[in-house]
Amino acid sequence: MNDTPLAQEGQAEYFFLMFGFEIKKRSQKSRARIGVLKTSHGEMETPTLVPVATQAVVKTLTSEEAIRTETQILIANTFHLHLKPGEKFIKSAGGLHKFMNWPRPMMTDSGGFQVFSLGFGKDHGVGKILKGRSRVKVKQGDQPKLLRIGYDGVLFRSPVDGREVFLGPKESIKIQETLGADIIFAFDECPPPHADKAYVSKSLKLTHRWAEISLRAKSASRRTKQAIYGIVQGGRFKDLRKESARLISSLPFDGIGIGGEFGKNKKEMSGIISAAISELPENMPRHLLGIGHPEDIIPIIKAGVDTFDCTLPTHYARHGVAFVFGGSKTVRLDMNKSKFLYDKKPLDPKCACEVCAAYARNYISHLFRAKEITALRLLTFHNLFFFNSLIEKIRRGIRKGVI
Repeated sequence: MNDTPLAQEGQAEYFFLMFGFEIKKRSQKSRARIGVLKTSHGEMETPTLVPVATQAVVKTLTSEEAIRTETQILIANTFHLHLKPGEKFIKSAGGLHKFMNWPRPMMTDSGGFQVFSLGFGKDHGVGKILKGRSRVKVKQGDQPKLLRIGYDGVLFRSPVDGREVFLGPKESIKIQETLGADIIFAFDECPPPHADKAYVSKSLKLTHRWAEISLRAKSASRRTKQAIYGIVQGGRFKDLRKESARLISSLPFDGIGIGGEFGKNKKEMSGIISAAISELPENMPRHLLGIGHPEDIIPIIKAGVDTFDCTLPTHYARHGVAFVFGGSKTVRLDMNKSKFLYDKKPLDPKCACEVCAAYARNYISHLFRAKEITALRLLTFHNLFFFNSLIEKIRRGIRKGVI
C-alpha cells in the first residue's frame, strides 16, 4: 500500500462538479438539519429516506410508481446485482439508472452487510439489533460457516448457484463503478451484535484498512463521476465508534456512512449513533445504514442523520402491514385480519396518496386474504408515501424550529 496519508491527497476534480452537500437550516434544539444533496442525477432535500431497491427494483413497484411516492433516491445491492444479472450486463444496458429507468439519484452499498447477513447473522438467526441477550458469543478468531473473512476480503458461497465469490475493497469498488450509481460505499465488515470487544476491535482495523484501499481503488480508476462514502463501524462500543468516526472522517471521502450493529435496544442505538456523529465534521453528509422504523425516525434525524435506508416500508407491505397516522403515533394495521373486510374507510384518512384516494380498507383486506398480488403493490405504494410524508412533516418542523 502507498505510504502517503490519504488525508493529504486531493480528490478528483469532478467530485466538486457533480456532487455536493449544503446545509440550509440547523435546528436550535438538536443536531437535526435541512440540507440539499447534489448529484449528477439531480438534487434532493435531506433528511430523507432511501428506499431499498435490492435488485434494481422497489419490489412490486415500477420506477415511475416509486417516483409518485415522493421518493427522492434509492439504494441497490452490489453483492446481489453482481450475482445476477452481473455488473457488465447492467453496464451494457446503459448503467443502473437507464437499466431500471430511474432518473433520480442512486446509491449502491458495498456488500459489507452481506458479510454479516450471510455469515454470523444467518448462522445464529440475529439482526442488527440484538433484542436481548444472546446465548452465543462471537469471539476473536471465529468464522461464519458459509463464508471466510480474510485480510484482503471475503470469500462467499453464492446463494444463487453455490459457486465461490470473492469480494474485497478493490472488487467492490470496481463493481460499483461499473453499476454506475451516483454514490458508492467503501467495503467494510459489518460485525455481528453478539461479538465481543476483541472481535469488534480487530474487525474495525480491517474495515479501516479496506476504507483506504477502497479510496485508492476509486482514485486510481478516475473513470466515473461518483461520490464515495466511508463507513463508521465499531459495534455497540462507543469508544470504538468514536475512534472509527475520527479515522474515517480524516480520509478524503465525500460523505460518511454509519453501519453495523446498534446494541440490544433502541435507547442503546441512539447512544451509539450520537457517539459516532459527535466526532464527524458538520459539512459532510451522513448516511445511516439499515435503520428506519417509524419510532426511530425522529431520534435519528435529531441525532444529525441526513439520509437513511431501510427495507421496512416495503417489507411490511408485502406481509400485509400498513402504516397510518394515529394521533401523535404511527399505527400498524394488519390488513390480513377479517375485521377490515367491514371497514369502508381509506387506509389512512389523513394520507394524500393515490391508493388512499381510490381504495378502501375492505378491498385491500380482501386482496390480501385472496392472495392477489395487487395487494402488495397497493400497500407498498402507500407505505412509501406515508414514510416520505412523515419525513416531510419532520423537515417542516425543523424549519419552524420545533424539532
